Amino acid sequence: QVHLVESGGGLVQAGDSLRLSCTASDRTFGRYSMAWFRQGQGKERDFVAAINADGVGTRYAVSVMGRFTISRDNNNNTMYLEMNRLKPEDTTVYYCAANRDNLLTSNYASYNYWGQGTQVTVSS
Repeated sequence: QVHLVESGGGLVQAGDSLRLSCTASDRTFGRYSMAWFRQGQGKERDFVAAINADGVGTRYAVSVMGRFTISRDNNNNTMYLEMNRLKPEDTTVYYCAANRDNLLTSNYASYNYWGQGTQVTVSS
């Protein structure tokens, strides 16, 4: 079982940028597709972005397209989410997830492993 740890969250102002990281515990990371989701309190877990195992294929939610960029470094077992032009509505907890079958999917139920989450707060 791979363990995922997110980092990079924090408090920023609207229009600022943040980069989230998700580091995996072992090199099986390189075989999995990865994704970012976000979930507000009492709300469903929403898809943000996904990337396949070799980093060539990506997929984004409409709400973040053009502002967020997902990437990965398989040599360092790490995935990133570069978030630009942040808005107050981006405020919530962000989770990274791994899919063993290398599916590029927005369905959270398809992901096998999850991190503990990192809080992003964007003030207006």
